[in-house]
Amino acid sequence: MLRLLRRRRGALTVRGALTVAGGTDPHDGVHYDVLVLGEVLVEIHAGTALREAADGTPARISYSGDALNAAAAAAAAGARTALLAVVGDDELSVPLLDRAAALGVDVSHVRRAPRPNGAYLLSADTDGDREFVYWRTHSAGSTLGPGHVASWRDLLTGCGALVTSGITGALSPSSRDAVLAAARLVHGAGGHVTYDPNFRSRLTGPAEARELLVEIAPLTGLLKASCPADARALVDTADPGTTAARCRALGARTVVVTAGADRLLLDDGTGAAYLPVPVNPAPVDATGAGDCFTGTTTARLVLGDTLEDAVTYGTAAASLSVSGRGGTGRVPAFSETAALAAARRGNGVPRPSSPAP
Repeated sequence: MLRLLRRRRGALTVRGALTVAGGTDPHDGVHYDVLVLGEVLVEIHAGTALREAADGTPARISYSGDALNAAAAAAAAGARTALLAVVGDDELSVPLLDRAAALGVDVSHVRRAPRPNGAYLLSADTDGDREFVYWRTHSAGSTLGPGHVASWRDLLTGCGALVTSGITGALSPSSRDAVLAAARLVHGAGGHVTYDPNFRSRLTGPAEARELLVEIAPLTGLLKASCPADARALVDTADPGTTAARCRALGARTVVVTAGADRLLLDDGTGAAYLPVPVNPAPVDATGAGDCFTGTTTARLVLGDTLEDAVTYGTAAASLSVSGRGGTGRVPAFSETAALAAARRGNGVPRPSSPAP
């Protein structure tokens, strides 16, 4: 059974979703501003550098994954948001879904699989440098497939936007097919698609990631890439401007390229411009900052903000997020995000005149 927690800003928030692949969603017909398709992970945060993790090293359990991070950010930005994912049948599934619901994300459409949940061990120092060890082979999240997407068809064709990533597409062949199927449904219905390649060399190779990028780019309203990490592997360059141009040549309507911690390049086809990112004076952990950007920016686009305003809010939220430890350790309220964005504009940040994609 589903236990309703509360209504927040008109969004249904549920706890302990027990639907199964191919089942009927209890809230079919509910319109969502943002749907996020992807993986949720158990996060184990070590209290020391991983190479120094001796017997007895303390650690903290939390919940993350690029899909949960982006969904939490979209919900915080004011969007009615739901998570489309597959979670396991182990004991950690209950607190995992509880955490997502507490972040304002509707989990009533999440499916179950008789597999363990994926997990990762993380260490971050006060300068934000990070180390990761992942356990996700044969995880519940990797069973995501076209059958799940078919069961979510009405949700996808009726939503404002879909957020998904190359990480989701790299989990398994069926996950790759699911990413493309979902993006095609949303694009075909006139919705917005945000895609982050999020290239991870431990998860996939450059050739496979490029193939997925080529197929999904023409479906996207916003494609976010990092330079040089994504750029070198996927479009053979370490230059942000060239990265944006090559992604747009693949069919992406608008491209954002993060180029270090303090700036990003925005290219919407009318010209490319560098925009500064607000500097967080006390960074703790940059895990999930890019996901916070995509979730916030997508939410604000769907809610009617211009492209410039949505990106400004996205960079502000991402900057604030690095004050927390872990992917969802600091999800800023939109009031905080808006205040930082307003202060940034007050410092003379240029305002491009491009409309929302």
